[in-house]
Amino acid sequence: MNIVKLSSKNQIVIPKAARCALGLSAGDEIIVVTYNDRIELIPRPKSYTSATLGLGKDVWKGVDAVRYVKGERKAWEKKAGS
Repeated sequence: MNIVKLSSKNQIVIPKAARCALGLSAGDEIIVVTYNDRIELIPRPKSYTSATLGLGKDVWKGVDAVRYVKGERKAWEKKAGS
């Protein structure tokens, strides 16, 4: 864990160990996310397609998608007919 200090211009220096671990270099963009009393710095992906590839691959695992969609449609029709 490293402690950094906010400068008079509201800037921080990301420690070298953290930059190396994440492969960051000058000019790279970082996403800043705030959660109540916390800040999270996330390196912006060079390609969002590559970064999200395969994220939902297990969502439909073991589910018959056609049967699921047909069931949803029946539920919508039943609800619309009410």
